[in-house]
Amino acid sequence: MSCPPYPPGRIAEVFKAFLLLGLSAFGGPIAHLGYFRSEFVERRRWLSEEAYADLVALCQFLPGPASSQVGFALGLMRAGPWGAAAAWTAFTFGHHHGALWAGGHAA
Repeated sequence: MSCPPYPPGRIAEVFKAFLLLGLSAFGGPIAHLGYFRSEFVERRRWLSEEAYADLVALCQFLPGPASSQVGFALGLMRAGPWGAAAAWTAFTFGHHHGALWAGGHAA
């Protein structure tokens, strides 16, 4: 089975969107799901409200943090396997470095 072709710009688009969210989104997995909904359903219209609700329900059923799984799935849906990797990497990197920056400047 071959992967469907994805426009090359989509991987960069996914990476940028998730990096910006990672740098600015605070809170736990439930808060992240709200940020994802606002960004990808309302603002960017990557998927419908119903499709997002179904995706969240599926990811909450699976073991592990639902927000990581939803982010990975959104990247996969938008730009294939590399988009999934880009979403996970960018959000994790951005969130980690945003927290380090905030912690370093709090003192």
